[in-house]
Amino acid sequence: MKKYLLFILSAFIPLISFAQNNQEVGIDQKIDQAFQPVSDFFSSIVFFEVAGTPFVLILLVASAAFFTIYFGFPNIRYFWRAIQTVRGKYEDIEKHGATELYGEDGIAQGQDLTKVDIENHIEKIDDDLAVDGDIVDTIRDESSDGEVSHFQALATAVSGTVGNGNIAGVALAIALGGPGATFWMIVCGLLGMSTKFVECTLGVQYRDVGEDGTVYGGPMYYLTKGLKARGFATIGKVAAVIFAIFCIGGSFGGGNAAQSNQATIVLKEMFNMTSAASGFIVGIVLAIIVGIIIIGGIKRIAQVTEKVVPFMAVMYVLACLYIIFSNFSLIDDAVALIVQEAFNPTAIGVGGFIGVLLVGFKRAAFSNEAGAGSASIAHSAVRTKYSASEGLVALLEPFIDTVLICSMTALVIIIFNFGGFFEYGGDGTGAVLIGGESFEGAGITSKAFAEYIPYSNVFLTIAVVLFAVSTMISWSYYGLQSWKFLFGRGKVADLVYKILFLTFVVVGASASMNSIWAFSDAMIFAMVFPNMVGLFFLFPVVKKQLKRYLDAIKLKEQAID
Repeated sequence: MKKYLLFILSAFIPLISFAQNNQEVGIDQKIDQAFQPVSDFFSSIVFFEVAGTPFVLILLVASAAFFTIYFGFPNIRYFWRAIQTVRGKYEDIEKHGATELYGEDGIAQGQDLTKVDIENHIEKIDDDLAVDGDIVDTIRDESSDGEVSHFQALATAVSGTVGNGNIAGVALAIALGGPGATFWMIVCGLLGMSTKFVECTLGVQYRDVGEDGTVYGGPMYYLTKGLKARGFATIGKVAAVIFAIFCIGGSFGGGNAAQSNQATIVLKEMFNMTSAASGFIVGIVLAIIVGIIIIGGIKRIAQVTEKVVPFMAVMYVLACLYIIFSNFSLIDDAVALIVQEAFNPTAIGVGGFIGVLLVGFKRAAFSNEAGAGSASIAHSAVRTKYSASEGLVALLEPFIDTVLICSMTALVIIIFNFGGFFEYGGDGTGAVLIGGESFEGAGITSKAFAEYIPYSNVFLTIAVVLFAVSTMISWSYYGLQSWKFLFGRGKVADLVYKILFLTFVVVGASASMNSIWAFSDAMIFAMVFPNMVGLFFLFPVVKKQLKRYLDAIKLKEQAID
């Protein structure tokens, strides 16, 4: 580990020297100019339109609506069950199996369970497992499989979604689409809970467990193993490779460069950094911090995120609630404006109803990543015998990320702008004029906080940096898993990926928001196409596993009552 740290540090020392010696040529600007064509190229390919609407958004929303209806609104029916699972209420049956713990015991205790009932229950589970193949080896027989708890898996995955999409992304959505974009963000978040449930159940269902206990999971594995079981091995392999490539791109973009970009914006503003190489220098510092953390793998990442994520989320939410309730009389006005503008937008240049809807959906999907499949990589590492248990836990993510945190950020900005500080729509690229100065992304949110909380620039800067770092370390794990899938699980391959990942931290800090976020959007949304292949082939498996888990819970409850 020490050698690895020294390697990272030594790799960046020449870059820092180069930046200091070339400030007059504007290294930040040069990096941005070099990166812009790459960003434009990928964006034009991924966001191809059908009837004037990006097809990937149609696919996301239609799929989420389908899964919501097919599974009987799991985002509502199993919400409390998901919370109980995170709290560890069913930890005993997930470690040992319900029939092993409560079958014979239930009979001994005189409960309404016959030997035939239990035998039929066990036979039914075995039949399901035989149909689904790989689950026998990866979950049932190995009670020790998995590296993290439900809470740690949720914290790691949430840290990958709760990031600057919640601060900068919401501000971008409102700047472009006005208050109405908030409404469609919430709708997309609620629907996305069902998609997240499906993909994360499959992530655990088809995961691989190495000889050393390390877990490898995600769309790459349920595409290859799941589709092979259904006679579509070639389609599965091709889709898995495509997903892995896009996931690596997503880890460099939305999970990395976009985060360092917003952290750099607030840091430069706070410390009044005007040097032509200031973004580059900030990027180097962030890269070193992230590099130190990601050495430890998923266990180290989980240990960090389970502490950092709840803390920063609670602090940020409390600050938002303080501002919102300090302006209690304006809450109903803000909500009314959100609903009104959702169907009758007045933001200049947003493109009417369809335009504001698309802005809301796009920013929500980027923020919670439901449908992209990324979170299933983190959830795959959970310790459980029941894949659907983690699927239920995962549906909490879009709710926490979009319905709660994004909505609070939106209310703060809308209440702030009742003072007429900026014009919705701005310059059409996400920037608005406040007091004669141009602000974008996290800068808009920072101005809103500053209006109500003294020294909030310090607080928000810390929040943005923590959000950014937590998202980057989680996405480094997602990207590394995809890299391993393509190039093997050797130490050299791991090192190459981590150096590339840390390089993009610097690129994101140096380039402009427009080029970075366009590239990030393209990479995150590109993952949707191959991932949806797996979801639509395999969603019946999810239904069987959900029933299996719920039956196990019923068996426990019968035995205890």
